[in-house]
Amino acid sequence: MSTQIITVEGHEALKQELDYLWRVKRPDTTQKVTWAASLGDRSENADYQYNKKLLREIDRRVRYLRKRLEDMRVVAYSPEQEGRVYFGAWVEIENDEGVTKRFRIVGYDEIHGRNDYISIDSPMARALLKKEVGDEFMVETPEGEKWWWVNVIEYVKPV
Repeated sequence: MSTQIITVEGHEALKQELDYLWRVKRPDTTQKVTWAASLGDRSENADYQYNKKLLREIDRRVRYLRKRLEDMRVVAYSPEQEGRVYFGAWVEIENDEGVTKRFRIVGYDEIHGRNDYISIDSPMARALLKKEVGDEFMVETPEGEKWWWVNVIEYVKPV
């Protein structure tokens, strides 16, 4: 998590998650904890224990998101990026065997749950930076050197 940059879309998604957790999920869970606590013996009350644990997880995520959003730098598209691979680019690459991959280079907080996003800190992203369409580049992998070519570079442009 060394690079604390994020795309405009990623920043908005994290803000929406924080808002949902704080305004919807947490009040709902707090209400369930209060209800379950009113039933009496908490040591054997599964509803109480489950929702209390869930409330701790929500609070932990809320604290994390607040801190991260405060520390992040949003990197928006700039016309100067056109033609080269930089942060936020959608890139299609191909190797000698004709295997193609398409992904977007984003910040660490954006990659979770996405197979089509890679972190700016990954070896692939580092090897791709500043490349142009047609450029060949090498990525060091556990299996050794892998060579790729850049086929397409696209950016999400502001509306």
